[in-house]
Amino acid sequence: MRIAEIYSHMNGVEFLEARKPELWSEIQHVIADVDASACRTKVSQEVRKTGKVLFSPKDLNRSFEVGFGRCGWKPVSTSYWVCSDPGVNRRTIEMEPHQQKAEIEAAGLEAIPSRNQTDFVKDKVAVEIQFGKYAFVAYDLFVKHMAFYVTDRIDVGIEVLPMKCLQREMSSGPSYYEGELYNLVREGRGVPAVPLVIIGVAA
Repeated sequence: MRIAEIYSHMNGVEFLEARKPELWSEIQHVIADVDASACRTKVSQEVRKTGKVLFSPKDLNRSFEVGFGRCGWKPVSTSYWVCSDPGVNRRTIEMEPHQQKAEIEAAGLEAIPSRNQTDFVKDKVAVEIQFGKYAFVAYDLFVKHMAFYVTDRIDVGIEVLPMKCLQREMSSGPSYYEGELYNLVREGRGVPAVPLVIIGVAA
């Protein structure tokens, strides 16, 4: 699989090149080692693509899991507590989970447990492989990476997306680089307030 495009948000790429060049090189090698042709295994049942053999998101994800796992990258989760009051939520964002729960309950509110998990993390860099539905990318960028960043679990988040040319050869529904790049730059240069790298891949 080849990297077709890279977008650096809030100096995400520059940070990796300056502070973690070996890690940045490793990410690029893992992507290059994915055999996309071996993942063209899904026989479409959609009306417009009936019988056509498409790229399987599940098989692509498994290939990335093997590659990143071999290099020591692991999924990481973060747990926290939320409530219905925006002011209390703001106060507790950077607290430890047990402190969040105590603060919420002290305010007379119900403390609701919540959690986020990211695909691969190593040395404070998070990588999400996203061949899923459109809404998942926004959740990754504005919730997952942000949650890990504000709690100092990561320094930069990376989102790997199919280019439109690859997405056309998948079932309908997955996001694609060009569309998500537009959505991101439309928000402005400082939103979301976390260094990101958006990578567009093609077969």
